[in-house]
Amino acid sequence: MSSDLSLNINIKEPRWDQGTFMGRAQHFFMVTDPRNVLLSSETLEEARVIVENYRSGVVKPGLTEDELWRAKYVYDSAFHPDTGEKMFVIGRMSAQVPMNMTITGCMLTFYRTTPAVVFWQWVNQSFNAVVNYTNRSGDIFSSQNEAHPRLPPIVSRFVPFAAVAAANCINIPFMRQRELKYGIPVMDENGNRLGESPNAAKQAIAQVVVSRIGMAVPAMAIPPVIMNALEKRAFLKRFPILNAPVQVGLVGLCLVFATPLCCALFPQKSSMSVSGLEADLQERIRQSSPQTTTVYFNKGL
Repeated sequence: MSSDLSLNINIKEPRWDQGTFMGRAQHFFMVTDPRNVLLSSETLEEARVIVENYRSGVVKPGLTEDELWRAKYVYDSAFHPDTGEKMFVIGRMSAQVPMNMTITGCMLTFYRTTPAVVFWQWVNQSFNAVVNYTNRSGDIFSSQNEAHPRLPPIVSRFVPFAAVAAANCINIPFMRQRELKYGIPVMDENGNRLGESPNAAKQAIAQVVVSRIGMAVPAMAIPPVIMNALEKRAFLKRFPILNAPVQVGLVGLCLVFATPLCCALFPQKSSMSVSGLEADLQERIRQSSPQTTTVYFNKGL
């Protein structure tokens, strides 16, 4: 019966407490679950119908609370939280682990020549551009490579990470420059829109940059150390063709944990004091909502 399931479950918010790191981590383990990228269009559409009907007060007969939350996370994995549009598949957070493990594994494998570094950095940043746009609210390469042959092998393996970190600091603000210019929507605690703030956009983008670099740290720091040791062993010397698959596998293992944990560093529904907003927006808020001291906004991913 439709009355079996309460209509008071707040599926507009995550299932777990977003005021704690562990709650955010549980949420993002669900959001970034790579299995969701394999879901069919029919499954995604079914989840969309369940979620939108529930929000309208219509409950599918026999639907349980666990099934409702499952549908909510399937829906969240494929549809934009603000526009409701279905996102391009490789831009979804559920595609982060399989895409990044492949790209990062190749960056760490093919790092010895300038053309290889440039190519894989281009692939990586092209992918990041898609992700940044989907989840919105080469002198540097050649100069690094000119130096790395004179470095110890273990040090030269970290050249790709330095390039990725630097590129993220450029790519994310560039892809979200419209937000920096015009601002992102800020709301009060009840979700009432108060205006648009470039200052909130700056905080949101800074948090995303930190999260993205954090995601790259384990995947680009741990495998190089392990591979540096393995390549000295007889097994990989005998079967060098296994170098890339082993490296990709190590990167994937790191990303399975690093991706949701780094997404959880900051709340998705971020906040800042009204005093940190632009002067004109502060004045409008004082006039329209004088009791509001903190505003909230979607930081993006």
